[in-house]
Amino acid sequence: MDDNNEITINLLLLGRTQCGKSSLGNSLLGSYEFESRIFPQSVTKECRLRRIRIPEFARRRGKELGLSLQVLDTPGIPHSSLNQDEVKRRVRKALSEHFPEGLHMALLVLRADIPYCEEDNQHTVKLTEDLLGPNWKYFTAVIFTHAEKIEDMRMTEETFISLAPKGLSTLLQKVHDRCIFKEQPQGTPHEERGVLANQILHFVRQNSYQTLKPM
Repeated sequence: MDDNNEITINLLLLGRTQCGKSSLGNSLLGSYEFESRIFPQSVTKECRLRRIRIPEFARRRGKELGLSLQVLDTPGIPHSSLNQDEVKRRVRKALSEHFPEGLHMALLVLRADIPYCEEDNQHTVKLTEDLLGPNWKYFTAVIFTHAEKIEDMRMTEETFISLAPKGLSTLLQKVHDRCIFKEQPQGTPHEERGVLANQILHFVRQNSYQTLKPM
């Protein structure tokens, strides 16, 4: 936390191709900063950092407190044109350049409308471990995109988690059940940004605003 009445939060987006990373980044920023579309190939090839400052986000000691979000979008794994080592190299380089002071939270993005398959997602989990080291699980949260599909199936979030396969249950246990269900936007971009920012800030507060230096 800064001393000038502003909190700066560094966020890293990780996940498979077409899982909704860039869309999540746009929701966090409240604007369309990252390219996000359905396409036969992986859309994101380079790591991209975007920032947004939210003034008067909260109050502290009678003074307005601003929130500065720094969001780093990354290529997905598997990737249509980059091998895993190249993706890892690019993400590690971007982390070093953009977050020298450390990372507050890695957001591991999964689709709620696609069955969780251990083999399909192990590469992303392994990437998270390799980048962040043994303490990755204290600085990682799972974001379920397309969560409106759960309601379409007349299922609650609690039921969804209770029915999760062993691999997903183990992952959630490792990250101490830090997870967020993100539906398609229903309100304004600023309203959605505020909800997501508060949910993630709750996790950051649990860590006492500590940062993790990438490996």
